[in-house]
Amino acid sequence: MSVKRTIKKELDFYCEKYPVLAITGPRQSGKTTFLKEEFPNYRYVNLENPDIRNFAEFDTKNFLLEYDQYVILDEVQRVPTLFSYLQAKVDEDKIMGQYILSGSQNFHLMQNISQSLAGRVALFKLFPFDFSEMQSGGFLSDDYAVNLQRGFYPAIFDRNIPPKTFYSNYIQTYVERDLTEILNVKDLKSFRNFVSLCASRVGQLLNLNSLANECGISQPTAKSWISVLESSYIIFLLQPHHSNFNKRITKSPKLYFYDPGLLSFLLKLNDPKDLLLHPLKGSLFENFVIAEFIKNNYHQNLNRDFWFWRDVQGHEVDLIWQDTPKLNILEIKATQTIMTDMFKGLTYFENLAGDSIQSKTLIHTGDFSQKRELGNLVSWEKIDEI
Repeated sequence: MSVKRTIKKELDFYCEKYPVLAITGPRQSGKTTFLKEEFPNYRYVNLENPDIRNFAEFDTKNFLLEYDQYVILDEVQRVPTLFSYLQAKVDEDKIMGQYILSGSQNFHLMQNISQSLAGRVALFKLFPFDFSEMQSGGFLSDDYAVNLQRGFYPAIFDRNIPPKTFYSNYIQTYVERDLTEILNVKDLKSFRNFVSLCASRVGQLLNLNSLANECGISQPTAKSWISVLESSYIIFLLQPHHSNFNKRITKSPKLYFYDPGLLSFLLKLNDPKDLLLHPLKGSLFENFVIAEFIKNNYHQNLNRDFWFWRDVQGHEVDLIWQDTPKLNILEIKATQTIMTDMFKGLTYFENLAGDSIQSKTLIHTGDFSQKRELGNLVSWEKIDEI
């Protein structure tokens, strides 16, 4: 069944505003399939192809004469010299939506865009399916644990690949390849161990010293590996909210994975039933929910910033964002049984923040939603409605 990608509406709008659109995101998130299907009037050029790459790199002027307008250039970071020529061409031609650039290595792609195409390009990120896309394809289970363990990568559904097989190949084929290309790392065993250690710390404050010591690497190496995992769209770091309200607050970010299926694989959770008894059950569900907010933010081009808040006494709000000058605050609980004290983090923060709170929400694993005096109860299935 065909899945309508949420991001298409935004791309269509900005095709009329910018000469270049750039779409990046994790490998295997469906970028190529999406661009080929949704932009059939564009010619598709894959710069992973050695012959085409050679043409683009060593005869760039003639390459752009042949591929002069309405062209998708995939894996464009493979030919860095192309970007300066693109700048001159789009400035001269003044055609909106002239090129769509795509790439999986965010580090190299963004570096070249910022140097050559600033002001000429609209930037987008395409991640694995979000909830609404899963629903449109008939893939979303009514059991959150099934979705969490299986993950959201399109190939799992399009080709019916068992998640364990897909993620094992994904780590070896894409993650390790990106690492070796960017950092020239030779000790892949230590890197695999490092990624697994990150998985075991999901939802926790990032502690580079602890990660480095347990993995047997230096702290600068741990920092560079975290950076590569971020630029490869494996993990993201949620920053603490800046408001301290005269309280000592946490200043370290928290670590999460973009895809809960990859996270489950790294934790060796190969059956949804295993999640329900796992000591990290709460952190896994928290990651599941927060990653969905992040994906929606990019797919709908909402340009929101997200934070968490925690003081040294342990008072915490799992997720904060702003649509207006006021704050939306969110608590995440891996339970279907709702007790009053589950709202205490939201209530504590509201008492500190006063009238700067716009909404208070608690997301849970049940299938019901309610309005309560302490805040809105929302089922995980209704995240898109928040």
